[in-house]
Formats: sequence, structure tokens, C-alpha cells
Amino acid sequence: MSEQIQPDAAHRERIILYAMLTSLTAISIDAVLPGLRAIEADLGLSPPLSTHHVISLFIFGMVFGELVLGPLSDSIGRKKALLLGLSVYVAGTIIALLAGSIETLVLGRFLQGAGVAGPKIATLAMIRDQYEGDAMARVMSFMFTLLIFVPMVAPFLGQAILLAGGWRSIFGGYLVLAFVLAVWLVVRQPETLLPQRRVSITAGKLLRNTGRILACRRVSLIIVATGLVFGAQLLFLSTSVDLFHDAYGITTGFPIFFAFLAAATGLAAFCNGTLVLRFGMDRMARAGFVGLTAAGLLMLVVSGLSGGRPPFAIFMGLGFVGFFAIGVLFGNLNAMAMRSLGQVAGLGASLIASGSSLVATAFTLCLGAFYDGTILYLATGFALSGTVSLTLSEIATRGDVSPVTGI
Repeated sequence: MSEQIQPDAAHRERIILYAMLTSLTAISIDAVLPGLRAIEADLGLSPPLSTHHVISLFIFGMVFGELVLGPLSDSIGRKKALLLGLSVYVAGTIIALLAGSIETLVLGRFLQGAGVAGPKIATLAMIRDQYEGDAMARVMSFMFTLLIFVPMVAPFLGQAILLAGGWRSIFGGYLVLAFVLAVWLVVRQPETLLPQRRVSITAGKLLRNTGRILACRRVSLIIVATGLVFGAQLLFLSTSVDLFHDAYGITTGFPIFFAFLAAATGLAAFCNGTLVLRFGMDRMARAGFVGLTAAGLLMLVVSGLSGGRPPFAIFMGLGFVGFFAIGVLFGNLNAMAMRSLGQVAGLGASLIASGSSLVATAFTLCLGAFYDGTILYLATGFALSGTVSLTLSEIATRGDVSPVTGI
């Protein structure tokens, strides 16, 4: 049964827990960034694998975890699916921690990505179980506001751990965090999907429900749009360490500038949490698409005038605008897709997440191949992501608004 937001202590704790569970994805990506060069020095490279794939193939692993854990959360409950995901995440973390080659490390990262889908998918489904409409968008935005500190702090934390104990210690930190979250979940979070609302899993039913969800134009087009926006962010994340070093000669100061850009996303989420109730998620998303497109086009212009390396202040300013737009889009795009889902919210969240992760990975691998030490590839990614996703979103919002029902 969906409910309205209640400003009590239990609600606040619930949102903090959801934010921490969701943050496991960002921490798993951002905290390891300062260690990528140390990993390369220790393990070497094995073409075609590189340290860029430590990030991008983590996201690729999420595709498979999201496909499995979403339907499971509809069948066995959100908590059990979440704990299963944490278990796979721990297994992948241990493999990465003990890795003796880049291939083994990437395998561990793939499993980490598959496992982190449990916290990501089940948390979204828990929110959908309890909230709806613009109230759901507001909860997601406030949750993302709490997450502002994760990408800001994670690289600093990763660098401190790296200096104290080497890159393997970063993965030791991941193990500790996963254990704490599992205990908190078991002790404090009630199950949100009652037994009478659960959907049994059979191959035929799963395929038919999947077909119903993907046949909904509002859902399928928003999946692609979300993937393109996520892809713009992932493109930067997977190459950020090299970009700052190659284009601007920045190494030890990387966490500071990374935190500045990350702050844009968190600030946008905070503003969106207030504005979405006034303007609605559709108008806020449209503004986000326009902002992302504008940032990309301006970045292309200044890059063309400066040999692909515009003054650092201009790059950071336009990057701030782009990531602010991405912050506006994240909470609204998920809410826009989820609002068309009913009792199959777990499967729907699974398809939304896995589909968008697959699109994001493909987008990143394609454009990342054009990385040449300048910002041209990133500018192109921002501009393409904004224009194409805006078009898809406009088509999607004209679709049927009735919720998808399961069989």
C-alpha cells in the first residue's frame, strides 16, 4: 500500500538506509578510482582489457544481476533478494581483493556489479511499494541528496586507504561496508512486499510480464533515455583519472576536482526534491535534458577552438552544468518509468535498471574508444546523450498512462 511522506524518525532512518544501500554502487565505482594507476602498475594490462574496464565492466555485471534479482524480489520479497545480492557482491569483492591479474580483477568487479544489483533494485522496489507519483520522485530526490557526499568523499577515502594500505585495502573496505549494511537491513527494515502481493516465478509468466512491461512505450523509451544519461556519466567516470592527468596534468588533486563535479549532481537532486512537487517530474526532466545538451554543445565549441583542451576553469564550469543536469534527471527518470508499474514493480525495476545499464555500457565503450587525451569525446557524449534522450522522453510521455498489471 503506497503512503505519503511522514516526517518522523522511522521515515528518516528508512531513507538513510535506502540511501546507504543505493550508495554501494557509487562507492564501488568512485572509491577505487584513485587506485587505478596503482592497479595498472601492480597487475599490468592485458589488451584489450585496461583499467577503464575496471569501471565499465562493473556496470556490465549489473545488467545480469538486475535481470535476476528484480523478478526474485517480486517472488521472495525485497529483503531476501537484497541479501542475496549482497552475498554475490561479497564473493566478487573477495575475488578482486586476492586478484593476481587484471583478468581476475575484472571478473571480481563483474561479480561485484552483479551483486550490487540487489541493493539497487530491491531498494527502488521498496520505495515503489510505499510511495507513488510526485511523492515517490521527492523521496528519490532527497535520497539522492544524501548521496551527494558519496561521490565527493569516496575518492578521498579511496586515496587515503590507498596510501595507508595499497589498492587491495580498498576492497577490504567494501567487505566491511557490505557487512554493516546487511546487519542494519536485517535488524531495522521490515519487509515491504506482503505475501499476498507477491508474484510467483515461472518462465512463461516471466516472459509474458516482461513483454507487457516492455510493450509499454512509457517504460521502454525511458529505459533507453535513462541509459543514455547514465552513459554520459559513466563515460566520464571510466576515463576521469586519465582525462585529468592527460589533458591538464592533474594527479594528486584529482579527488578535489572530482568532488566539485560530484557536488553538482547532489545539489541538483536537492533542488529537484523541492521543485518537482511544483513543476512535476516531466517538466523537470525536460529541463535536465536541455541543460545536458547545452553543456555538451558548448563544450564541443570551446574544444574545437582550443585543440580539445579548453582552459581548465571553462571545462570545470561546463562540466558542473552537465552534471547538475544529470542530477536533475536521475530521480525523475526512474520515477517516470516506475509510475507505470503496479504489482510487478520488482520486475519492472529490474528491466529498467538492466536495460539502462546495458545501454550505458555500450554507449561508454563506443565513445570511450575515441578517448585521445582531450575532452572532445566527453563533449560529444554529453551532446548526444541530451538530444537523443530528450527526443525519446517526449515520445514516451505521450504514451498510455494506465499502470502495467502482472499475470
